[in-house]
Amino acid sequence: MFKPLDIKEDDRKVTTPTNVEKVKCLIIGSGPAGYTAAIYAARANLSPVMYEGLQPGGQLTTTTEVENYPGYPEGVTGPVMMEDLKKQAQRFGTDVRWGMATKADFSSEIHKIWIDDSKIIEAETVVIATGATAKYLGLPDETKYAGGGVSACATCDGFFYRGKDVAVVGGGDTAAEEAMYLAGLCRKVYLIVRRNELRASKLWQNVH
Repeated sequence: MFKPLDIKEDDRKVTTPTNVEKVKCLIIGSGPAGYTAAIYAARANLSPVMYEGLQPGGQLTTTTEVENYPGYPEGVTGPVMMEDLKKQAQRFGTDVRWGMATKADFSSEIHKIWIDDSKIIEAETVVIATGATAKYLGLPDETKYAGGGVSACATCDGFFYRGKDVAVVGGGDTAAEEAMYLAGLCRKVYLIVRRNELRASKLWQNVH
């Protein structure tokens, strides 16, 4: 027979998370969309809390010159621009923190977000502004020449390749759209695909 365990009364109590914080507005992500949301939320007296995520500032922090955004007549670097947006959001009272959202529960009126698996934020409103991540080939020199010949955004950086020969790698809709945009700026555009046909939709394949 098994001997009953000697359990004290305190051991019978169910442990509940004690590291819980209640906020009006939680913003996940710290790119341009996140900071724009933060500025509006802060000015509406919602006291937003922002968690920056894995890449504070978003993809723009990997961009050199930004010349197509209003308010910077001489252009600006991506990191400086994102720092300006951060300062503006903080000026209105946004609480900017470092951390990762690792779990979410939207099943009730009050939303629960786990931060780094160690803290729960209970928020009345959650703004998800996690953005996107550029998909590179994984070549060693891609990092070396990022912003100096290697780009992941034709709309952002196509201006710098005017009159030059460029190559776009990929055969889907995104690659076809980027190639079409560059065709209006560059001397020649090579579209490099892995197969002998495009995966892009017929709409993009038939654009001339």
